[in-house]
Amino acid sequence: LCSVRLHGSSFLLQIYSTQTKAWRSVCSHGWTDQQGRASCQSIGYSRATYFKSGQQTTSSNGGFLRVKSDLIPEAFISQQLVLSNTCPNNSVVTLHCTDCGSGINSSRASRSSLASVGSWPWQVSLQVSGVHRCGGAIISPYWIVTAAHCVMRTSSPADWSVYAGIMDRLNTLFNPAYSVSHVIMHEDFNILTRENDVALMRLSRPLDITASSNIGPVCLPNVGLNVTVPQSYWITRFDRSRNGDSGSVQLMEAQVSVVDTTECNSSIAYNGKISQDMFCARETEAGARICHADTGGPLVTLTDGLWWLIGDSIWGEHCTGQKKPGVYGNVTSYLDWIHRHMKKHQDD
Repeated sequence: LCSVRLHGSSFLLQIYSTQTKAWRSVCSHGWTDQQGRASCQSIGYSRATYFKSGQQTTSSNGGFLRVKSDLIPEAFISQQLVLSNTCPNNSVVTLHCTDCGSGINSSRASRSSLASVGSWPWQVSLQVSGVHRCGGAIISPYWIVTAAHCVMRTSSPADWSVYAGIMDRLNTLFNPAYSVSHVIMHEDFNILTRENDVALMRLSRPLDITASSNIGPVCLPNVGLNVTVPQSYWITRFDRSRNGDSGSVQLMEAQVSVVDTTECNSSIAYNGKISQDMFCARETEAGARICHADTGGPLVTLTDGLWWLIGDSIWGEHCTGQKKPGVYGNVTSYLDWIHRHMKKHQDD
C-alpha cells in the first residue's frame, strides 16, 4: 500500500516511515513544488493536475520528516526525506494534488429540486450508445468514480462516453463526449450483496477543468476527515422529467440525512443486508423523493469550506413505493483501492 497519504480537511501530507513504523508529517522547510508533484504522483495523480503545496503549524509530538539538503530530485519522494526531531516553527506541508471541492453555493433549499446550472461541477453522465446509463463523480481531470454494477455488463471502455458540465435536460448537444481508456471494477464486487460496489473510469484525455466553472473535481475523503453527524449531505442524480417525456432527463438535487445502520438493517428496511462498506441516507423532505432510477452518482458533504465525496449511490427502493432509505457505498473504505488503481494506470 501507498506510503504517502493526505490527512484531514487541511490535506496534511503524511509519509510512512519504515524506520519508526509510523506516519509522520513533513517539515515545510526546503519543500518545493517539485516534491509536491512527486508526492501527488506517488498516490496516482498526474503531474499536470498538481495544484499547490501549503503549510500549517502542528504540535511536534512524534517527530518529522525533512527534505534532505543533498536531494536527488528524480528519487522517490520517500528517499528525498530524512527523520528529524525538530522542524522550524513546527511548520508542516499541506498538499493539494488537484483543485477539488470548490465553487458551489451551499445556501440551498432543502427540498428535492432541479439542480441549477454549474452547481455540482463533478457530476457526469455515463452513457452507452447515446443513452444515459449511470451517474458518476469527477475526482481528478482523468478519473471518474461510479458504481461497479453500472459497468459490470459493459466493461469495454470503447462502449462508454462521458459527458461533463451538462447544464440541464441532459442536453449533450454542445458538450464534447469524452472517451474512456479504462473501466476498472472492484475485483471483490458481489452482485448479490452489493459489497464493494465501486468502479473507476479513466478518461482517454483529461477534462479541461480550467475552461469551465461547470466542470471540476470533488475531493476524495482524506484519511481522518472528520465528517460528523449531524452533517448535511446532498445527492444528485439524473431523473426522468416530471412531464413523462421519456427522452428528457434532468439533474435533480436533494438534501439527505444519514440513517443509523442498525435501523437500516432492521427487518422493516434492509434486513441485515447493509455491510460495513455501505451506509443509508434518507431525503430530509418527506414529500420530495427523487426516484432512485439513477445509480453511481455522488453523495457529498460540505466540510471546512470544501465538498467531499462520501458515497456512491448503489441501491434504492424509492421507485417501488417503499419508503426505504437509499444505500450508498462508503467511499472512505475504498480510498486505498482508488489510489492503488489510479497509480497503476497513471501513465496509460
